[in-house]
Amino acid sequence: MDSLHHVPPPPTLSALSRSELEALLVELFGEIGTLKQTVAEQREEIARLKGLKGRPNIKPSGMDKGTAPPKPAKDQQRRGRGKVTPRVSVEEKVIKTEIPPGSRFKGYEPFLVQDLVISVHATRYQRERWVTPDGRTILAPLPDGVEGHFGPELRRFVLMQYHQGQSTMPRLLTLLRSVGVAISKRQLVRLLNENHEDFIAEAQDVLRAGLETSSWVTVDDTGARHAGKNGFCTQIGNEWFTWFRTRSSKSRLNFLDLLRAGYTDYVLNDAAYDYMRNQGLPAAMIARLKAEPETRFSDQTAWQAHLDRLGFKALKVTPEPVRVATEGALWGSVQAHEFLCDAVVLSDDAGQFNIGRHALCWVHAERLVHKLDTFNDQHRAAQTRVRGLIWDFYADLRAYQLKPGKRRASALRTRFDRIFLRRTGFAMLDRLMARLHANKAELLMVLDRPEIPLHTNGSENDIRCQVTRRKVSAGTRSDIGRDCRDAFLSLAKTCDKLGIAIWDYLGSRFKIVGHAIIEPLDHYVSARVRPA
Repeated sequence: MDSLHHVPPPPTLSALSRSELEALLVELFGEIGTLKQTVAEQREEIARLKGLKGRPNIKPSGMDKGTAPPKPAKDQQRRGRGKVTPRVSVEEKVIKTEIPPGSRFKGYEPFLVQDLVISVHATRYQRERWVTPDGRTILAPLPDGVEGHFGPELRRFVLMQYHQGQSTMPRLLTLLRSVGVAISKRQLVRLLNENHEDFIAEAQDVLRAGLETSSWVTVDDTGARHAGKNGFCTQIGNEWFTWFRTRSSKSRLNFLDLLRAGYTDYVLNDAAYDYMRNQGLPAAMIARLKAEPETRFSDQTAWQAHLDRLGFKALKVTPEPVRVATEGALWGSVQAHEFLCDAVVLSDDAGQFNIGRHALCWVHAERLVHKLDTFNDQHRAAQTRVRGLIWDFYADLRAYQLKPGKRRASALRTRFDRIFLRRTGFAMLDRLMARLHANKAELLMVLDRPEIPLHTNGSENDIRCQVTRRKVSAGTRSDIGRDCRDAFLSLAKTCDKLGIAIWDYLGSRFKIVGHAIIEPLDHYVSARVRPA
Protein backbone atom coordinates (compact mmCIF):
# COMPACT_ATOMS: atom_id res chain seq x y z
CA MET A 1 0.00 0.00 0.00
CA ASP A 2 2.94 2.37 0.52
CA SER A 3 3.56 2.38 -3.24
CA LEU A 4 0.14 3.96 -3.79
CA HIS A 5 1.28 7.17 -2.09
CA HIS A 6 3.51 7.90 -5.10
CA VAL A 7 0.55 7.74 -7.54
CA PRO A 8 -0.76 11.25 -8.33
CA PRO A 9 -4.43 11.79 -7.39
CA PRO A 10 -6.97 11.95 -10.23
CA PRO A 11 -8.20 15.38 -11.39
CA THR A 12 -11.45 16.77 -10.06
CA LEU A 13 -14.15 15.30 -12.26
CA SER A 14 -16.49 18.24 -11.77
CA ALA A 15 -13.90 20.54 -13.34
CA LEU A 16 -13.74 18.53 -16.56
CA SER A 17 -15.76 19.48 -19.62
CA ARG A 18 -18.17 17.09 -21.32
CA SER A 19 -15.69 16.24 -24.09
CA GLU A 20 -12.94 15.61 -21.54
CA LEU A 21 -15.24 13.37 -19.52
CA GLU A 22 -16.17 11.43 -22.66
CA ALA A 23 -12.51 11.00 -23.57
CA LEU A 24 -11.72 9.84 -20.03
CA LEU A 25 -14.66 7.42 -20.15
CA VAL A 26 -13.48 5.94 -23.44
CA GLU A 27 -9.96 5.51 -22.05
CA LEU A 28 -11.31 3.82 -18.92
CA PHE A 29 -13.44 1.53 -21.07
CA GLY A 30 -10.31 0.58 -22.97
CA GLU A 31 -8.40 -0.19 -19.78
CA ILE A 32 -11.33 -2.22 -18.46
CA GLY A 33 -11.43 -4.17 -21.72
CA THR A 34 -7.71 -4.91 -21.42
CA LEU A 35 -8.13 -6.04 -17.81
CA LYS A 36 -11.07 -8.25 -18.77
CA GLN A 37 -8.98 -9.87 -21.47
CA THR A 38 -6.14 -10.47 -18.99
CA VAL A 39 -8.53 -12.00 -16.45
CA ALA A 40 -10.06 -14.22 -19.14
CA GLU A 41 -6.62 -15.46 -20.18
CA GLN A 42 -5.73 -16.17 -16.55
CA ARG A 43 -8.99 -18.03 -16.00
CA GLU A 44 -8.37 -20.06 -19.14
CA GLU A 45 -4.87 -20.97 -17.94
CA ILE A 46 -6.22 -21.95 -14.50
CA ALA A 47 -8.88 -24.10 -16.16
CA ARG A 48 -6.23 -25.76 -18.32
CA LEU A 49 -4.05 -26.51 -15.30
CA LYS A 50 -7.07 -27.95 -13.47
CA GLY A 51 -8.02 -30.03 -16.47
CA LEU A 52 -11.31 -28.19 -16.99
CA LYS A 53 -12.93 -27.25 -20.29
CA GLY A 54 -11.67 -23.90 -21.60
CA ARG A 55 -13.53 -21.15 -23.38
CA PRO A 56 -14.33 -21.63 -27.09
CA ASN A 57 -11.86 -20.32 -29.61
CA ILE A 58 -12.82 -17.24 -31.61
CA LYS A 59 -12.98 -17.95 -35.32
CA PRO A 60 -10.24 -16.31 -37.40
CA SER A 61 -11.03 -13.28 -39.48
CA GLY A 62 -10.53 -15.13 -42.76
CA MET A 63 -8.68 -12.28 -44.46
CA ASP A 64 -6.38 -14.55 -46.48
CA LYS A 65 -9.21 -16.70 -47.85
CA GLY A 66 -11.54 -13.71 -48.24
CA THR A 67 -9.08 -11.89 -50.49
CA ALA A 68 -8.21 -14.88 -52.68
CA PRO A 69 -8.99 -14.33 -56.37
CA PRO A 70 -11.98 -16.26 -57.73
CA LYS A 71 -11.23 -19.64 -59.25
CA PRO A 72 -11.62 -20.15 -62.99
CA ALA A 73 -15.01 -21.35 -64.18
CA LYS A 74 -13.62 -24.70 -65.31
CA ASP A 75 -12.61 -25.52 -61.71
CA GLN A 76 -16.08 -24.89 -60.34
CA GLN A 77 -17.28 -28.31 -61.50
CA ARG A 78 -16.28 -30.97 -59.02
CA ARG A 79 -13.76 -33.37 -60.42
CA GLY A 80 -14.01 -37.12 -59.94
CA ARG A 81 -11.53 -39.04 -57.89
CA GLY A 82 -9.85 -40.45 -60.99
CA LYS A 83 -8.43 -43.89 -61.55
CA VAL A 84 -7.13 -45.77 -58.52
CA THR A 85 -3.48 -46.75 -59.03
CA PRO A 86 -2.10 -49.07 -56.32
CA ARG A 87 1.48 -48.52 -55.22
CA VAL A 88 2.13 -52.28 -55.16
CA SER A 89 2.06 -55.03 -57.78
CA VAL A 90 -1.45 -56.27 -58.57
CA GLU A 91 -2.19 -59.99 -58.41
CA GLU A 92 -4.53 -61.21 -61.16
CA LYS A 93 -7.25 -63.74 -60.27
CA VAL A 94 -9.94 -65.06 -62.58
CA ILE A 95 -13.35 -65.70 -61.03
CA LYS A 96 -15.46 -68.20 -62.89
CA THR A 97 -19.22 -68.58 -62.75
CA GLU A 98 -21.83 -71.09 -63.80
CA ILE A 99 -23.40 -70.30 -67.18
CA PRO A 100 -26.30 -71.75 -69.09
CA PRO A 101 -25.58 -73.66 -72.34
CA GLY A 102 -25.23 -71.53 -75.47
CA SER A 103 -23.76 -68.44 -73.68
CA ARG A 104 -21.04 -66.39 -75.40
CA PHE A 105 -17.83 -65.29 -73.61
CA LYS A 106 -17.50 -61.44 -73.58
CA GLY A 107 -14.22 -61.03 -71.71
CA TYR A 108 -13.66 -59.94 -68.12
CA GLU A 109 -14.90 -57.06 -65.99
CA PRO A 110 -12.09 -55.88 -63.66
CA PHE A 111 -12.79 -55.18 -60.02
CA LEU A 112 -9.81 -53.95 -57.98
CA VAL A 113 -9.63 -54.77 -54.26
CA GLN A 114 -6.88 -53.46 -51.99
CA ASP A 115 -6.22 -55.21 -48.71
CA LEU A 116 -3.76 -55.06 -45.84
CA VAL A 117 -2.03 -58.04 -44.30
CA ILE A 118 -0.65 -57.55 -40.77
CA SER A 119 1.16 -60.57 -39.46
CA VAL A 120 4.11 -61.30 -37.24
CA HIS A 121 7.06 -63.18 -38.69
CA ALA A 122 9.81 -64.48 -36.43
CA THR A 123 13.13 -65.80 -37.70
CA ARG A 124 15.73 -67.65 -35.66
CA TYR A 125 19.08 -67.15 -37.35
CA GLN A 126 21.47 -70.04 -36.82
CA ARG A 127 24.75 -68.17 -37.10
CA GLU A 128 27.76 -70.32 -37.95
CA ARG A 129 30.51 -70.15 -35.39
CA TRP A 130 34.04 -71.20 -36.21
CA VAL A 131 37.26 -71.34 -34.28
CA THR A 132 40.39 -70.66 -36.29
CA PRO A 133 43.66 -72.56 -35.73
CA ASP A 134 45.06 -69.56 -33.89
CA GLY A 135 42.14 -69.54 -31.42
CA ARG A 136 40.01 -66.74 -32.86
CA THR A 137 36.21 -67.14 -33.01
CA ILE A 138 34.45 -66.20 -36.25
CA LEU A 139 30.69 -65.59 -36.08
CA ALA A 140 28.55 -65.24 -39.22
CA PRO A 141 27.24 -61.66 -39.52
CA LEU A 142 23.52 -60.87 -39.44
CA PRO A 143 21.78 -59.77 -42.66
CA ASP A 144 21.70 -56.07 -43.56
CA GLY A 145 19.08 -54.11 -41.66
CA VAL A 146 18.92 -56.52 -38.70
CA GLU A 147 19.94 -54.72 -35.51
CA GLY A 148 18.88 -56.21 -32.22
CA HIS A 149 16.00 -58.64 -31.74
CA PHE A 150 13.42 -56.65 -33.73
CA GLY A 151 13.55 -56.54 -37.51
CA PRO A 152 13.58 -53.46 -39.75
CA GLU A 153 9.93 -53.82 -40.79
CA LEU A 154 8.83 -53.74 -37.16
CA ARG A 155 11.06 -50.78 -36.40
CA ARG A 156 9.68 -48.91 -39.40
CA PHE A 157 6.10 -49.65 -38.33
CA VAL A 158 6.76 -48.48 -34.76
CA LEU A 159 8.30 -45.17 -35.82
CA MET A 160 5.61 -44.59 -38.46
CA GLN A 161 2.74 -45.18 -36.04
CA TYR A 162 4.22 -43.16 -33.20
CA HIS A 163 5.42 -40.07 -35.05
CA GLN A 164 3.40 -39.90 -38.26
CA GLY A 165 0.31 -41.63 -36.85
CA GLN A 166 0.56 -39.68 -33.55
CA SER A 167 -0.22 -42.80 -31.53
CA THR A 168 0.54 -43.04 -27.83
CA MET A 169 3.09 -45.48 -26.52
CA PRO A 170 0.58 -47.56 -24.45
CA ARG A 171 -1.78 -47.88 -27.44
CA LEU A 172 1.06 -48.82 -29.73
CA LEU A 173 2.21 -51.42 -27.21
CA THR A 174 -1.31 -52.87 -27.05
CA LEU A 175 -1.53 -52.99 -30.85
CA LEU A 176 1.80 -54.81 -31.21
CA ARG A 177 0.91 -57.36 -28.55
CA SER A 178 -2.55 -57.93 -30.04
CA VAL A 179 -1.07 -58.95 -33.40
CA GLY A 180 1.38 -61.32 -31.74
CA VAL A 181 4.60 -59.37 -31.10
CA ALA A 182 6.29 -60.35 -27.83
CA ILE A 183 7.57 -56.98 -26.65
CA SER A 184 7.77 -55.15 -23.34
CA LYS A 185 7.18 -51.49 -22.60
CA ARG A 186 10.89 -50.91 -22.04
CA GLN A 187 11.78 -52.55 -25.35
CA LEU A 188 9.26 -50.34 -27.17
CA VAL A 189 10.76 -47.23 -25.56
CA ARG A 190 14.19 -48.35 -26.77
CA LEU A 191 12.88 -48.77 -30.31
CA LEU A 192 11.57 -45.20 -30.18
CA ASN A 193 14.61 -43.57 -28.58
CA GLU A 194 17.81 -45.54 -29.00
CA ASN A 195 20.28 -45.67 -31.90
CA HIS A 196 18.67 -42.82 -33.83
CA GLU A 197 21.68 -40.52 -33.95
CA ASP A 198 21.71 -40.73 -37.75
CA PHE A 199 18.13 -39.43 -37.95
CA ILE A 200 18.92 -36.56 -35.55
CA ALA A 201 21.99 -35.67 -37.62
CA GLU A 202 19.97 -35.78 -40.85
CA ALA A 203 17.38 -33.41 -39.38
CA GLN A 204 20.23 -31.05 -38.47
CA ASP A 205 21.56 -31.27 -42.01
CA VAL A 206 18.11 -30.40 -43.35
CA LEU A 207 18.14 -27.22 -41.26
CA ARG A 208 21.59 -26.27 -42.52
CA ALA A 209 20.59 -26.84 -46.12
CA GLY A 210 17.45 -24.77 -45.64
CA LEU A 211 19.28 -21.86 -44.00
CA GLU A 212 21.98 -21.90 -46.68
CA THR A 213 19.74 -21.92 -49.75
CA SER A 214 16.40 -20.36 -48.78
CA SER A 215 15.51 -16.78 -49.60
CA TRP A 216 12.99 -16.75 -46.73
CA VAL A 217 11.91 -18.77 -43.72
CA THR A 218 8.88 -18.53 -41.45
CA VAL A 219 9.25 -19.11 -37.72
CA ASP A 220 6.93 -19.79 -34.81
CA ASP A 221 6.92 -21.43 -31.38
CA THR A 222 4.51 -23.24 -29.09
CA GLY A 223 4.51 -24.58 -25.57
CA ALA A 224 6.15 -27.95 -24.87
CA ARG A 225 6.80 -29.90 -21.69
CA HIS A 226 10.03 -31.71 -21.00
CA ALA A 227 11.23 -33.44 -17.83
CA GLY A 228 8.12 -32.21 -16.01
CA LYS A 229 8.77 -28.54 -16.80
CA ASN A 230 7.20 -26.13 -19.25
CA GLY A 231 9.33 -25.27 -22.26
CA PHE A 232 8.97 -24.09 -25.84
CA CYS A 233 9.27 -25.75 -29.24
CA THR A 234 10.57 -23.48 -32.01
CA GLN A 235 9.74 -24.12 -35.68
CA ILE A 236 11.83 -22.98 -38.65
CA GLY A 237 10.84 -23.79 -42.22
CA ASN A 238 9.43 -22.85 -45.59
CA GLU A 239 7.84 -24.66 -48.54
CA TRP A 240 10.76 -27.12 -48.75
CA PHE A 241 11.62 -28.09 -45.19
CA THR A 242 10.56 -28.01 -41.55
CA TRP A 243 12.67 -28.23 -38.42
CA PHE A 244 11.72 -28.33 -34.72
CA ARG A 245 13.71 -27.88 -31.54
CA THR A 246 12.48 -27.91 -27.93
CA ARG A 247 14.25 -25.79 -25.33
CA SER A 248 13.45 -24.41 -21.89
CA SER A 249 13.57 -20.82 -23.17
CA LYS A 250 12.28 -18.89 -26.18
CA SER A 251 14.57 -15.87 -25.80
CA ARG A 252 16.48 -14.26 -28.63
CA LEU A 253 19.64 -15.91 -27.37
CA ASN A 254 17.93 -19.26 -27.77
CA PHE A 255 16.70 -18.42 -31.29
CA LEU A 256 20.15 -17.25 -32.41
CA ASP A 257 21.66 -20.42 -30.97
CA LEU A 258 19.19 -22.50 -33.00
CA LEU A 259 20.10 -20.59 -36.16
CA ARG A 260 23.68 -21.80 -35.79
CA ALA A 261 22.32 -25.26 -36.71
CA GLY A 262 24.49 -27.24 -34.33
CA TYR A 263 27.67 -25.16 -34.48
CA THR A 264 29.00 -23.96 -31.14
CA ASP A 265 31.37 -21.14 -32.11
CA TYR A 266 31.03 -17.40 -31.42
CA VAL A 267 32.30 -15.06 -34.12
CA LEU A 268 33.11 -11.34 -34.07
CA ASN A 269 32.75 -9.90 -37.56
CA ASP A 270 31.03 -6.97 -39.29
CA ALA A 271 27.61 -8.58 -38.87
CA ALA A 272 28.20 -9.01 -35.13
CA TYR A 273 29.35 -5.41 -34.65
CA ASP A 274 26.40 -4.07 -36.68
CA TYR A 275 24.02 -6.04 -34.50
CA MET A 276 25.60 -4.70 -31.29
CA ARG A 277 25.45 -1.17 -32.66
CA ASN A 278 21.77 -1.50 -33.57
CA GLN A 279 20.97 -2.87 -30.11
CA GLY A 280 22.47 0.16 -28.40
CA LEU A 281 25.75 -1.25 -27.12
CA PRO A 282 28.07 1.73 -26.42
CA ALA A 283 30.74 2.41 -29.03
CA ALA A 284 33.47 2.18 -26.38
CA MET A 285 32.54 -1.44 -25.63
CA ILE A 286 32.44 -2.33 -29.32
CA ALA A 287 35.87 -0.73 -29.73
CA ARG A 288 37.12 -2.80 -26.81
CA LEU A 289 36.03 -5.97 -28.63
CA LYS A 290 37.55 -4.82 -31.92
CA ALA A 291 40.88 -4.08 -30.28
CA GLU A 292 41.40 -7.74 -29.39
CA PRO A 293 43.05 -9.93 -32.06
CA GLU A 294 40.90 -12.98 -31.31
CA THR A 295 37.62 -12.99 -33.25
CA ARG A 296 36.45 -16.63 -33.17
CA PHE A 297 35.74 -18.64 -30.01
CA SER A 298 35.12 -22.38 -30.04
CA ASP A 299 32.38 -22.58 -27.42
CA GLN A 300 30.47 -20.72 -24.72
CA THR A 301 33.15 -21.25 -22.09
CA ALA A 302 35.83 -19.57 -24.22
CA TRP A 303 33.49 -16.71 -25.13
CA GLN A 304 32.43 -16.02 -21.54
CA ALA A 305 36.05 -16.07 -20.41
CA HIS A 306 36.86 -13.49 -23.11
CA LEU A 307 34.06 -11.18 -21.92
CA ASP A 308 35.25 -11.58 -18.33
CA ARG A 309 38.79 -10.55 -19.30
CA LEU A 310 37.42 -7.43 -20.99
CA GLY A 311 35.38 -6.51 -17.91
CA PHE A 312 31.93 -6.88 -19.51
CA LYS A 313 30.51 -8.91 -16.65
CA ALA A 314 31.34 -6.23 -14.10
CA LEU A 315 29.31 -3.57 -15.94
CA LYS A 316 25.81 -2.89 -14.61
CA VAL A 317 24.28 -0.77 -17.35
CA THR A 318 21.38 -0.95 -19.79
CA PRO A 319 21.32 -2.62 -22.24
CA GLU A 320 23.12 -5.47 -20.56
CA PRO A 321 26.56 -5.65 -22.24
CA VAL A 322 27.05 -9.41 -21.84
CA ARG A 323 23.67 -10.24 -23.38
CA VAL A 324 23.98 -7.86 -26.33
CA ALA A 325 27.57 -8.87 -27.05
CA THR A 326 26.64 -12.57 -26.87
CA GLU A 327 23.69 -12.07 -29.23
CA GLY A 328 25.96 -10.22 -31.61
CA ALA A 329 28.58 -12.97 -31.55
CA LEU A 330 25.88 -15.57 -32.18
CA TRP A 331 24.57 -13.58 -35.14
CA GLY A 332 28.16 -13.28 -36.36
CA SER A 333 28.46 -17.08 -36.20
CA VAL A 334 25.21 -17.49 -38.18
CA GLN A 335 26.51 -15.21 -40.90
CA ALA A 336 30.00 -16.75 -40.84
CA HIS A 337 28.49 -20.13 -41.68
CA GLU A 338 26.58 -18.48 -44.54
CA PHE A 339 23.17 -19.05 -42.99
CA LEU A 340 20.32 -16.63 -43.79
CA CYS A 341 22.51 -14.53 -46.06
CA ASP A 342 20.10 -11.88 -47.38
CA ALA A 343 17.21 -14.16 -46.41
CA VAL A 344 13.99 -12.82 -44.85
CA VAL A 345 12.75 -14.08 -41.47
CA LEU A 346 8.94 -13.90 -41.37
CA SER A 347 7.29 -14.01 -37.95
CA ASP A 348 4.17 -13.07 -36.02
CA ASP A 349 5.90 -10.08 -34.33
CA ALA A 350 7.32 -12.06 -31.40
CA GLY A 351 10.36 -10.05 -30.29
CA GLN A 352 12.86 -12.92 -30.27
CA PHE A 353 12.42 -13.45 -34.01
CA ASN A 354 13.32 -9.88 -35.02
CA ILE A 355 16.68 -10.83 -36.53
CA GLY A 356 18.39 -9.61 -39.68
CA ARG A 357 16.03 -8.88 -42.58
CA HIS A 358 12.70 -9.24 -40.81
CA ALA A 359 9.11 -9.25 -42.10
CA LEU A 360 5.76 -9.41 -40.30
CA CYS A 361 2.67 -11.53 -40.84
CA TRP A 362 -0.32 -9.56 -42.17
CA VAL A 363 -2.83 -12.04 -40.77
CA HIS A 364 -1.57 -11.47 -37.22
CA ALA A 365 -1.55 -7.70 -37.78
CA GLU A 366 -5.17 -7.69 -38.98
CA ARG A 367 -6.14 -10.00 -36.14
CA LEU A 368 -5.29 -7.25 -33.66
CA VAL A 369 -7.92 -5.03 -35.26
CA HIS A 370 -10.37 -7.93 -35.49
CA LYS A 371 -10.09 -8.78 -31.77
CA LEU A 372 -10.23 -5.18 -30.54
CA ASP A 373 -13.04 -4.61 -27.99
CA THR A 374 -15.66 -2.07 -29.10
CA PHE A 375 -18.08 -0.24 -26.79
CA ASN A 376 -20.57 1.58 -29.00
CA ASP A 377 -21.85 1.84 -32.57
CA GLN A 378 -19.25 4.48 -33.47
CA HIS A 379 -16.41 2.17 -32.41
CA ARG A 380 -17.87 -0.80 -34.27
CA ALA A 381 -18.32 1.28 -37.42
CA ALA A 382 -14.73 2.54 -37.23
CA GLN A 383 -13.44 -1.01 -36.73
CA THR A 384 -15.44 -2.33 -39.69
CA ARG A 385 -14.25 0.50 -41.93
CA VAL A 386 -10.59 0.00 -41.04
CA ARG A 387 -10.82 -3.77 -41.50
CA GLY A 388 -12.31 -3.24 -44.94
CA LEU A 389 -9.43 -0.97 -45.90
CA ILE A 390 -6.89 -3.52 -44.66
CA TRP A 391 -8.59 -6.35 -46.55
CA ASP A 392 -8.56 -4.37 -49.79
CA PHE A 393 -4.91 -3.43 -49.26
CA TYR A 394 -4.01 -7.06 -48.55
CA ALA A 395 -5.72 -8.17 -51.75
CA ASP A 396 -3.67 -5.64 -53.73
CA LEU A 397 -0.47 -6.90 -52.07
CA ARG A 398 -1.32 -10.40 -53.27
CA ALA A 399 -1.87 -9.05 -56.77
CA TYR A 400 1.47 -7.20 -56.55
CA GLN A 401 3.26 -10.49 -55.84
CA LEU A 402 2.08 -11.81 -59.20
CA LYS A 403 3.14 -8.68 -61.11
CA PRO A 404 5.58 -6.49 -59.14
CA GLY A 405 6.75 -3.07 -60.29
CA LYS A 406 8.39 0.07 -58.89
CA ARG A 407 5.43 2.34 -59.61
CA ARG A 408 2.98 -0.05 -57.98
CA ALA A 409 5.28 -0.41 -54.97
CA SER A 410 5.47 3.38 -54.52
CA ALA A 411 1.69 3.68 -54.78
CA LEU A 412 1.18 0.92 -52.19
CA ARG A 413 3.57 2.60 -49.74
CA THR A 414 1.67 5.88 -50.05
CA ARG A 415 -1.63 4.07 -49.59
CA PHE A 416 -0.27 2.31 -46.50
CA ASP A 417 0.38 5.70 -44.91
CA ARG A 418 -3.15 6.91 -45.70
CA ILE A 419 -4.69 3.84 -44.08
CA PHE A 420 -2.62 3.61 -40.91
CA LEU A 421 -2.18 7.33 -40.19
CA ARG A 422 -5.91 8.06 -40.25
CA ARG A 423 -7.74 9.03 -37.07
CA THR A 424 -11.09 7.41 -36.35
CA GLY A 425 -11.95 8.94 -32.97
CA PHE A 426 -11.69 5.50 -31.38
CA ALA A 427 -8.68 5.94 -29.09
CA MET A 428 -7.77 2.24 -28.77
CA LEU A 429 -8.01 1.72 -32.53
CA ASP A 430 -5.98 4.85 -33.29
CA ARG A 431 -3.19 3.73 -30.97
CA LEU A 432 -3.20 0.30 -32.59
CA MET A 433 -3.03 1.83 -36.08
CA ALA A 434 -0.08 4.00 -35.03
CA ARG A 435 1.67 0.93 -33.67
CA LEU A 436 1.13 -0.95 -36.94
CA HIS A 437 2.37 2.05 -38.91
CA ALA A 438 5.60 1.96 -36.91
CA ASN A 439 6.14 -1.53 -38.40
CA LYS A 440 5.76 -0.25 -41.97
CA ALA A 441 9.12 -1.52 -43.23
CA GLU A 442 8.47 -5.04 -41.94
CA LEU A 443 4.86 -5.20 -43.14
CA LEU A 444 5.85 -3.96 -46.60
CA MET A 445 8.93 -6.17 -46.98
CA VAL A 446 6.99 -7.97 -49.73
CA LEU A 447 7.34 -4.90 -51.97
CA ASP A 448 11.11 -5.46 -52.08
CA ARG A 449 10.91 -9.25 -51.91
CA PRO A 450 7.75 -10.40 -53.74
CA GLU A 451 8.66 -14.06 -53.31
CA ILE A 452 8.03 -14.09 -49.55
CA PRO A 453 4.57 -15.01 -48.23
CA LEU A 454 2.33 -12.44 -46.54
CA HIS A 455 1.57 -14.63 -43.55
CA THR A 456 2.96 -17.33 -41.29
CA ASN A 457 0.21 -19.85 -41.98
CA GLY A 458 2.86 -22.33 -43.11
CA SER A 459 4.52 -22.26 -39.69
CA GLU A 460 1.22 -22.61 -37.88
CA ASN A 461 0.30 -25.60 -40.05
CA ASP A 462 3.70 -27.19 -39.44
CA ILE A 463 3.62 -26.74 -35.70
CA ARG A 464 0.23 -28.44 -35.32
CA CYS A 465 1.93 -31.84 -35.22
CA GLN A 466 3.86 -30.72 -32.14
CA VAL A 467 0.63 -29.43 -30.56
CA THR A 468 -1.06 -32.75 -31.30
CA ARG A 469 1.88 -34.65 -29.83
CA ARG A 470 1.68 -32.47 -26.72
CA LYS A 471 -2.06 -33.16 -26.32
CA VAL A 472 -1.65 -36.87 -26.91
CA SER A 473 1.47 -37.59 -24.87
CA ALA A 474 1.92 -34.49 -22.66
CA GLY A 475 5.71 -34.26 -22.80
CA THR A 476 9.04 -36.06 -22.92
CA ARG A 477 11.15 -37.19 -19.99
CA SER A 478 14.64 -37.88 -21.31
CA ASP A 479 16.80 -35.63 -23.48
CA ILE A 480 17.18 -38.34 -26.13
CA GLY A 481 13.39 -38.79 -26.20
CA ARG A 482 12.95 -35.06 -26.77
CA ASP A 483 15.58 -35.00 -29.52
CA CYS A 484 14.07 -38.03 -31.27
CA ARG A 485 10.58 -36.54 -31.18
CA ASP A 486 11.76 -33.26 -32.67
CA ALA A 487 13.91 -34.99 -35.28
CA PHE A 488 11.29 -37.46 -36.52
CA LEU A 489 8.54 -34.83 -36.67
CA SER A 490 10.96 -32.59 -38.61
CA LEU A 491 11.83 -35.37 -41.05
CA ALA A 492 8.18 -36.40 -41.48
CA LYS A 493 7.11 -32.82 -42.30
CA THR A 494 10.05 -32.36 -44.66
CA CYS A 495 9.23 -35.63 -46.45
CA ASP A 496 5.65 -34.49 -46.87
CA LYS A 497 6.78 -31.20 -48.44
CA LEU A 498 9.17 -33.02 -50.77
CA GLY A 499 6.50 -35.50 -51.84
CA ILE A 500 8.22 -38.47 -50.19
CA ALA A 501 6.18 -41.08 -48.34
CA ILE A 502 7.56 -41.38 -44.81
CA TRP A 503 7.04 -45.16 -45.14
CA ASP A 504 9.41 -45.23 -48.12
CA TYR A 505 11.87 -42.94 -46.34
CA LEU A 506 12.08 -45.21 -43.29
CA GLY A 507 12.33 -48.28 -45.54
CA SER A 508 15.31 -46.72 -47.30
CA ARG A 509 17.05 -45.85 -44.04
CA PHE A 510 16.48 -49.33 -42.54
CA LYS A 511 17.58 -51.00 -45.83
CA ILE A 512 14.44 -53.08 -46.15
CA VAL A 513 14.44 -55.47 -49.10
CA GLY A 514 12.97 -53.79 -52.18
CA HIS A 515 13.03 -50.33 -50.64
CA ALA A 516 12.96 -47.14 -52.69
CA ILE A 517 16.21 -45.18 -52.99
CA ILE A 518 15.83 -42.00 -50.92
CA GLU A 519 18.90 -39.78 -50.78
CA PRO A 520 19.64 -37.65 -47.70
CA LEU A 521 16.85 -35.09 -47.46
CA ASP A 522 19.22 -32.14 -47.31
CA HIS A 523 20.23 -32.91 -50.92
CA TYR A 524 16.67 -32.32 -52.10
CA VAL A 525 16.35 -29.18 -49.96
CA SER A 526 19.62 -27.75 -51.30
CA ALA A 527 18.66 -28.48 -54.89
CA ARG A 528 15.04 -27.38 -54.27
CA VAL A 529 13.73 -30.33 -56.23
CA ARG A 530 11.34 -33.10 -55.36
CA PRO A 531 12.45 -36.68 -56.08
CA ALA A 532 10.90 -38.40 -59.08
